[in-house]
Amino acid sequence: MADHPPPDIHKKAGKKRGGKSGKVADFRYKRSNQPNSTSGQKRGASAHAGPPRKFTGNPPPRKGEAYAALDLGTNNCRLLIARPSGKDFTVIDAFSRVVKLGEDLASSGRLSDEAMDRAMGALSICADKLRRRNVRLARSVATEACRRASNGADFIERVKRETGIVLDIISAEEEARLAVLGCHILLEQGHGPAVIFDIGGGSTELVLIEPGGKIPHIIDWQSVPWGVVSLTDTIARKGSGPEARLDRYARMRAAVSESFAPFAQRIAEASTSDDIRLLGTSGTVTTLASLHLKLPHYDRKAVDGLIVPSHSMRTISTRLSAMSPEERSELPCIGHDRADLVVAGCAILESILDLWPAERLGVADRGIREGILRSLMAAERQSERSLKALAQQRSGKTG
Repeated sequence: MADHPPPDIHKKAGKKRGGKSGKVADFRYKRSNQPNSTSGQKRGASAHAGPPRKFTGNPPPRKGEAYAALDLGTNNCRLLIARPSGKDFTVIDAFSRVVKLGEDLASSGRLSDEAMDRAMGALSICADKLRRRNVRLARSVATEACRRASNGADFIERVKRETGIVLDIISAEEEARLAVLGCHILLEQGHGPAVIFDIGGGSTELVLIEPGGKIPHIIDWQSVPWGVVSLTDTIARKGSGPEARLDRYARMRAAVSESFAPFAQRIAEASTSDDIRLLGTSGTVTTLASLHLKLPHYDRKAVDGLIVPSHSMRTISTRLSAMSPEERSELPCIGHDRADLVVAGCAILESILDLWPAERLGVADRGIREGILRSLMAAERQSERSLKALAQQRSGKTG
């Protein structure tokens, strides 16, 4: 047994707060209510299944119009603005800032004033970008920190009041679906089963997908309330030397592995396949991939889509876990902000490699935001096809 339960073990998990997705102004679509859960699993779901969106007579897209996706996580605030380009899209603006919204949430159960102020600063910048860009449709989501915090709903109202951004607190299931939709195209080619994971600041999502098909079919999934922030804040330090650091790392591994155990049991048979594949999206995997490549500074083009030997990621994780925060902060691509959090990410990653022992790990510097953009564009294309078909049907009746 791990010596620490998940940080929200005594809370009623996944209470839905807020129910709208929106943009800075002029809402273009509505979401239906959706069940929420901070931990659980779903069988037989499709990665492109999700809350239906009703488009009520929108005019067709005009040249230059853009789509936007905003993801407010436990550690980061990220915005992506893009224009359609065939069946894909071209990014025209992006923003990312470490806001540490979930700082001390594991112990207090609340978002602190300082953390909310940091997030508001980043969201104000996002609101300005959304106003200046010709955004047609946008979706803004919040994840584990706002799901878990007792004052999460109050913070969402403050964001709406001060910036005009309407944050949708999505379920863990929706978070997993969007992450898969955003990065699955980077999955290594093969015919065996695959696991896609997303290590966040406050939670980690694991998804088992069925091989084949343009849109992944989700066979099973699990979300646990361990992310780099929640795990760092929960597993206490006991000393400062190398042995104490390794002991803390072992306790992190034990806590995460215990939470993963139900999922590990359910996918045990699939994990013995000869051709299992693994793809990860998170700051943890991109940082470790950068260290694997010995990059002097982070380079998204070099990292996004990289395939790394799993044993290399384990070796780097073990080395980092024994180093002091000061030593880690001096390494390229880590720095001060990630010096402490990266150890928790390593512990989560190694626990994932234990339950899904793929020889190689795919690395994705993309995820929820890209999944949101693909969902928005696909939904609008479907709406346009439906309207066109309806028009043709009416034309036939009147002709």
